[in-house]
Amino acid sequence: MLPRSRPARHWIVGDVHGCADSLQRLLQLLPADDRVVLCGDVINRGPQIQRAMDLAWSLVRSGRAVWLQGNHEAELVADLEREDGSGHDRLAGCDTYRQLGDPLCRLWRLRLSALPQVLQGRGWLATHAGFDPHSWQPDLQVRHRFWHAYDGRYGQVVVGHTPGKHLRQYGEGAIVLVDTGACYGGRLSAYCPETGQVLQVSGQGPRQLPQLPPALPPAMRDQLAALQRQPPVAQLQPFLG
Repeated sequence: MLPRSRPARHWIVGDVHGCADSLQRLLQLLPADDRVVLCGDVINRGPQIQRAMDLAWSLVRSGRAVWLQGNHEAELVADLEREDGSGHDRLAGCDTYRQLGDPLCRLWRLRLSALPQVLQGRGWLATHAGFDPHSWQPDLQVRHRFWHAYDGRYGQVVVGHTPGKHLRQYGEGAIVLVDTGACYGGRLSAYCPETGQVLQVSGQGPRQLPQLPPALPPAMRDQLAALQRQPPVAQLQPFLG
C-alpha cells in the first residue's frame, strides 16, 4: 500500500506591488505542491509591475495559485471602465497604467475584474483587507473598523492591505496581517495558515522605493521608513504574533 501524501498547504502572500524579483525568490522557496494565495495588490508602486502580473497570472493558469482582488486592482478596473472621462486623471497617476500603457491595461481589465475577493480554507479565510462590519461583505479598503468588530465567524482571517514591519495579529490570532512592505524596502511574506509558519524574502532595495502615499497615518509612515533599515532575509520561521 502506498503511503498517503500529506494534504497540500497554502501560503498566503502579502502585497507584491510590482516586486517581481521578490515574488520569484519567494516562489523558489515554497514547496512545489503547496498552493499560493496572492492576497491582492500585485500591481502598482514597484518597478516590475508587468512582470509581477505575468508571473502571478502564470501561477493562476497552472492551478498553483489564486490571485485575490485588492483595492489597487479594483480601482484600476473602475477607472478604465469610466465612460465620462473622470478616470483620466487617476489613470495618469497610476503606476500600472504608466508602465503598461493604455492598450495593455485594457487587455488586463477583464482578468482583473474577474479576480475573486475571498478564498475559504479549513478554519481560515483569505481576503485583501477584511469585511464591512455591518454587512459582512468583503471590503477592499477597510482596516480598523473590521479589526475591532470581527467576531470570529469566518475562523482565522488573513489579510494584506496594511503594511508593517512584521506580521501582526489581532483578536488573539483571529486576524493575521501579512503585508510587510515589500515595495517600501521591507519584506515579502508568505504565511501558512495550516502550520503557522512564515516564509520571507527581502523586498525592493532602497533605490527603488516609491514615495509613501500621503494619506498614510504618521505612525504607519514611520514604520515603513524603518523597513529600509532591515537586513535582507530569506528564512522560514514560526509566527509568534
